[in-house]
Amino acid sequence: MSIRVVVVDDQAVIREGLMTLLDMMPGIDVVAGGANGEEAVAQVAETHPDAVLMDLSMPVMDGVEATRRIVAAHPDVAVVVLTTMADDQLILDALEAGARAYLTKDSGKTEIVRAIEAALARHTTLDPIVQERLLAAALRGADHPTEPRRVEPSQDLLTPRESDVLRLLAQGLSNRAIGRRLLVGEATVKTHVNHLFAKLRTHNRAEAVAWAHAHGFGPGADGVGSGR
Repeated sequence: MSIRVVVVDDQAVIREGLMTLLDMMPGIDVVAGGANGEEAVAQVAETHPDAVLMDLSMPVMDGVEATRRIVAAHPDVAVVVLTTMADDQLILDALEAGARAYLTKDSGKTEIVRAIEAALARHTTLDPIVQERLLAAALRGADHPTEPRRVEPSQDLLTPRESDVLRLLAQGLSNRAIGRRLLVGEATVKTHVNHLFAKLRTHNRAEAVAWAHAHGFGPGADGVGSGR
């Protein structure tokens, strides 16, 4: 079945171009377009899409607030941010609102479709520029531990199993996929993830992933099951 997508952007040329481009991609069915966050919320309620491609800077209601409302009312709808901005706070605001991916408008059509597919599988996709900014913010946090979001918990607090989960989390795997890799149930993985959030003092998966990359748990780190 095709993935049903709503495209939201306040610039008509960009919105209509994206709608046409994505509608030509195999497996994608663009069901509606919106010019602001308020229209996005209404279109999602009316068309029941699988995913929303969301701009952030828009009149009437911005993309962050629209994302928050959509995710609250329709938790199964995957919101993928596509914007020109990669501001640190805006990135965190969008991800905390529930966006499952954050892309810049330099992304190509194939990257956008892959991000939508990954978001539907509950994987987090971040544009390389966005990853760099989150990593830089995490590293700055090590120098300023008293600032909000800038705490530096110890890796020694993590159990070997929590370290395994963090490595897989850093690879973008969903709880279900992590469970399959570790041969445990999804509920068990969720418990480990919640423990990680508490120990790392992070608020969501994106912040935990940023912390993981900044502390050697990303791609290229020791294999799962080795402990630390």
